[in-house]
Amino acid sequence: QVQLVESGGGLMQAGGSLRLSCAASGRTFNTNSMAWFRQAPGKEREFVAAIRWRLGTTYYADSIKGRFTISRDNAKNTVYLQMNSLQPEDTAVYYCAARTSSLGTVTTVYSYNYWGQGTQVTVSS
Repeated sequence: QVQLVESGGGLMQAGGSLRLSCAASGRTFNTNSMAWFRQAPGKEREFVAAIRWRLGTTYYADSIKGRFTISRDNAKNTVYLQMNSLQPEDTAVYYCAARTSSLGTVTTVYSYNYWGQGTQVTVSS
């Protein structure tokens, strides 16, 4: 089992920045990739960014490319999401996810077998 705990959400004005953190614990040695997804009220959970744990290869949704950066600290078993130039449409609950399999694409919800509890990000205009 892997436990994921997110932190760093909050309220921010448009144009501001926030950094989310996700600390992993438990059987983390099998981690293939970690990712951030988000879910706005009334919408489906959507992919934001992912990172391959060993190689550090990153993937981004088009909607946030150039504004958000995913990174990891292997020693701390922690993944980060630096969010710059925040917009009201970025308002959502942000979830950290981890997967142990290398099968499937890193951008789909169903590829991940561990999830955090989520952290709220609210961007005011």
